[in-house]
Formats: sequence, C-alpha cells, structure tokens
Amino acid sequence: MAAEQDPEGRAAARPLLTDLYQVTMALGYWRAGRASAPAEFELFFRQSPFGGAFALAAGLRDCVRFLRAFRLLDADVQFLASVLPPDTDPAFFEHLRALDCSGVTVRALPEGSLAFPGVPLLQVSGPLLVVQLLETPLLCLVSYASLIATNAARLRLIAGPEKRLLEMGLRRAQGPDGGLTASTYSYLGGFDGSSNVLAGQLRGVPVVGTLAHSFVTSFSGKEVPPDPMLAPAAGQGPRVDLTPRVEAWLERVCAHLGLGVQDPHPGERAAFVAYALAFPRAFQGLLDTYSVRRSGLPNFLAVALALGELGYRAVGVRLDSGDLLQQAQEIRALFRTTGAQFQAPWLESVPIAVSNNIDEEELARLSQQGSEVNVIGIGTSVVTCPRQPSLGCVYKLVSVGGQPRMKLTEDPEKQTLPGSKAAFRLLGSDGSPLLDLLQLAEEPAPQAGQELRVWPRGAQEACTVRPARVEPLLRLWVQQGQLCEPLPSLAESRAFAQRSLSQLSPAHRRLEPPAGYQVALSEKLRALVQRLSAGAPL
Repeated sequence: MAAEQDPEGRAAARPLLTDLYQVTMALGYWRAGRASAPAEFELFFRQSPFGGAFALAAGLRDCVRFLRAFRLLDADVQFLASVLPPDTDPAFFEHLRALDCSGVTVRALPEGSLAFPGVPLLQVSGPLLVVQLLETPLLCLVSYASLIATNAARLRLIAGPEKRLLEMGLRRAQGPDGGLTASTYSYLGGFDGSSNVLAGQLRGVPVVGTLAHSFVTSFSGKEVPPDPMLAPAAGQGPRVDLTPRVEAWLERVCAHLGLGVQDPHPGERAAFVAYALAFPRAFQGLLDTYSVRRSGLPNFLAVALALGELGYRAVGVRLDSGDLLQQAQEIRALFRTTGAQFQAPWLESVPIAVSNNIDEEELARLSQQGSEVNVIGIGTSVVTCPRQPSLGCVYKLVSVGGQPRMKLTEDPEKQTLPGSKAAFRLLGSDGSPLLDLLQLAEEPAPQAGQELRVWPRGAQEACTVRPARVEPLLRLWVQQGQLCEPLPSLAESRAFAQRSLSQLSPAHRRLEPPAGYQVALSEKLRALVQRLSAGAPL
C-alpha cells in the first residue's frame, strides 16, 4: 500500500509509536519463516468503563488513516537496527523497509456504535508479522478515543438533550495529542463544540470561545478606544460612539438594581465595551472577575442595552466561580425584571453559561428541572476521565493459518475466544438491544423471528431468545489495504452515536446502577472454547 498524502496519517500515529516487543516478535516470526502466515487479531475491552453498561466505539477513522500511511522510513529502520542485536541479519531490515498494509483487512464497529465487553471493536487480519506490529498503535488510537467518547456520552445523558455542552479541556489534557483526541471524540460522544482551534481545523469540530478574566483585568477604565464608533446592526443610519451610550445606560441600570454608579468596576466596563466593539453581534459578558452582583452584571446590562438600541442582541453571560446554579437563578430573575423595566424582552432569554471544574455530580445539579443554566463548559472531567483513566482494551490473536488460537492463562477473565468470528446485535420488538451474539464466521447468520439457543458469557446454562430484528455489527472497512467505503464524517458519527444511545433500554442507559448487558456465544463457538480449554486437538 502506497503511503497516502494525508497530513493526518502519520500525525495519528507513526509506525514506531509501538512497544519494542512488537519488533522483537517480528524478528522472531521472520527468522522462523512465519512472517507471511495469515493471522487475525481482535481488539476489544473486558469491562464497560465508569461502572456503566456500555461504551461507544471510536477511533476507527484514525486507525484507517494510520494503516493507509503505514511505512517504515529509512530513519525508522536505522533506529531499529540500533536497538536490536548487532548480529541481526541485514535481510530482516530490508524486509521491514518493504512493509506496508496492502495485505491488511479490517472489520470494525462503525464509529459511534454501542460497544460491549468482549465484542470486537476491530478485527484485523493479514500477514502475521505486519498485524503484530499494528497492535500497540491501534490500541493507542482506539482505547483513549473510545474512553473519551463514552465519558462524553455519560455527561450528555446526565445533562439531557437541551443543555449545550462545550469541551474546554485542552489546557488540562495529557499533552497535545491527548488534547486533540479529547476534543474530537467528546464531540462524537455528544458535546456541542470545543475551545480547541486545531480540532476545528483538522477534524471539523465546531469551535467556541469568548474572553477570559485576563482580558477583563487588563483594562483599567482609562483606555480610549482608537475607534469607538459603531454602526447600527441594520447598516442604516450614522455610526455612534458606544462609550457614552454605555455610561448613560449604566446610570439607569444601577438605579434599577439599587447600586451606585461608582460600584461597577470601570476597567471591567471598558473591557466589555472593547469586546462589544470587536464583536457587536456576539457580545458576551464574563461576570465574575470582580463581583457578579455589584459589577459584572450592571456592566454587562449597560453594554447589552446600549447595543440593543443599535439593533444588536447580546448572546450570553458566563459564570466561572461560586454557586453556579443559585447565581444563574438570580441572574435570570434580574434579566426578567430589567427587560420588563426597559422594554427589552430579549434580555429574558439571554443564555447563561457556566464553567468551573464541573464533574458528573455538579452537572446533574446544574441540569435539574428548573435550572436556568443554558450552556455548560467542562474541561478536566471530560478530557482526563478521572473516574477511570483507561478503557483497558486488548488486542488478541484468534487464528493463524486458518486455525483458531486461544489464550488460557491462570485468570479465567483473561481467556480469549478463539477463531474468526461474526458479531450480531439481537433486538426486541421495541427496537432496543436484547444481547450481542458472537459466533464463528462460518456459521449462518441468525434470523429475525428465529428461536436461538445461546450461552451468555459467565452463565452456566444456555437461554433461548427470539429476536424481532438482527443487525450485523462488524462492517468491512479495509480489504487488502483498500478502503471499501467512505468513512462517515465526524458529525455523521456523532449523530449515529446519539441514535444508538436513544435505542438502548433505560435500564442499560442509566449510569448508576445499570443493568448488565448480555453478550452471548453460539453453541458452536462455546463448544470450540470448551474443547480448546480441555486441551483437545483441533
């Protein structure tokens, strides 16, 4: 496969973003004459994250970009030569130079799919040496992306569909790559936008942002704007000096609020005027730099009402400290009374945005019925996944040369399921998923309305199920190095994720304590597991 001219291909992950033992195994395969043996690996997780019942599959687009750009450069091979034994056969390094993913096939869950323990997120098949080398990069690309998407989906479920959720965690992320991944996949998981400009440029994530406290504190109130004039929003009529109009409105606002005109901070007001002149159609006030009630709110209202006279409408206010829920209630009440006092009914619906280390518990409080909060910015709690920092994905060999392979181990939970498999989602008459079924690829697909005898994982007895609908889960995305169909856009995957979550039953969708979702084996797959577990020959 020729390297694609995709600037994100090698940016997603480079071939040497891997563990050294992948390379030492590659040398072992090559030396044993097994480099080209057909093999298949599966990438999956063992337990749903955050104590929930589900995960969202993510990272496929990055994986495909990585595979299509996969090629070891001369510098890569030279470095490997420096860390492998000095007597390594030079022919091995020539073999590495020629590697690409033209023999690799990938089946995977579409991005945004509901995913459950043990069900492959990816199936990767191809020459043994190559697909072994892919293990660590693919795990790196899928695990964190899926964790972030799942975390974002949980936060969206807590917030409900009406609140706007904004990811603002770039400065808290684990490095630039972690920041870009978090911004991308929090959007897939249900957030509405991100502060991360690069995520907008590279991934199409809607970007948002206004001003910080540093902007406000940089003004003293003595500054004179070089051009204080502003034209009416409709474009008709003379330009007017905004500052004296703001000062005139300040007197009226302070009288209404029972404040002295000297109470609001002049530097804050100057900052608001400067921002309004730069963004008259997108003016937003950050209210808590000095005092919300005595300074931020009256200064915002004075500027907003002055803009209102010219036909502009303020787009919001933001709070970043204190009791956010209570302050939002108080501000909304003042917006209503001020709007009524000055015949500005649009003030009543000015959005209120909040931020400040918001976690799941605080988000639930801010999203309760009757809350006046409209927009919620979340940083640390979405990008660092503090409740669970890793999804724990694994990448396990399931067949070589067409023969199933199984890892037994001393820990039953770490046993793998052998053989090339197909996966299906069985759905009830209401469209909600009943269980996911794993079976050998050679078995006929289950049919809607057909009674099936299956073995739920961890159960000692079989059960029967009659699905109203059956959905195949794993789609063919890459065959022999060639993309089989266009990948959905990030926005399309985001919409698919929200549809998928809406189809999940309330018992499985609730966050604490959720009902466990069943993943079951076909009788034929279970029989193969038992035979290999007992040490019987294939």
